[in-house]
Amino acid sequence: MAVTQVPVTIKGAELLKEELQRLRGVDRPDVIQAIAEARAQGDLSENAEYEAAKDRQSFIEGRIAELEAKLSNLQIIDPATLNADGRVVFGATVRIEDLDSSEIKTYQIVGDDEADIKSGKISVSSPIARGLIGKSEGDVAEVNAPGGIKEYEVIEVLYI
Repeated sequence: MAVTQVPVTIKGAELLKEELQRLRGVDRPDVIQAIAEARAQGDLSENAEYEAAKDRQSFIEGRIAELEAKLSNLQIIDPATLNADGRVVFGATVRIEDLDSSEIKTYQIVGDDEADIKSGKISVSSPIARGLIGKSEGDVAEVNAPGGIKEYEVIEVLYI
């Protein structure tokens, strides 16, 4: 079975590593302590704190395993080193104009784990990103959005 590489920006990789360190160094020891304290209370069959701590431990261990797998398969992309001849690619920052509303938006195309629409980061697998990939300044991208086809003109492509 081929291992799929997960594209991520440098910042996204740092965030995943920080989360893994926090889970291993803070959250895991905290939940182990909570389980020990709940066990000390005696009868575990009706101990809600024990059950909650065990559930939390299961979640933490699952997330640690997920992060370790992702980190071992990362393809780290530095947008500043991209040379895509002005085309929209993973990691690029794109200024677009909604041709219906004339609203101008700026998005960076990032991996699924680092997507955050509030900070202008959209997932490479989102409809807008898929419509923009490969386009250059002046091109119009047709995006199949939930409300129907939307058209966006690419105003600027930056590799920052």
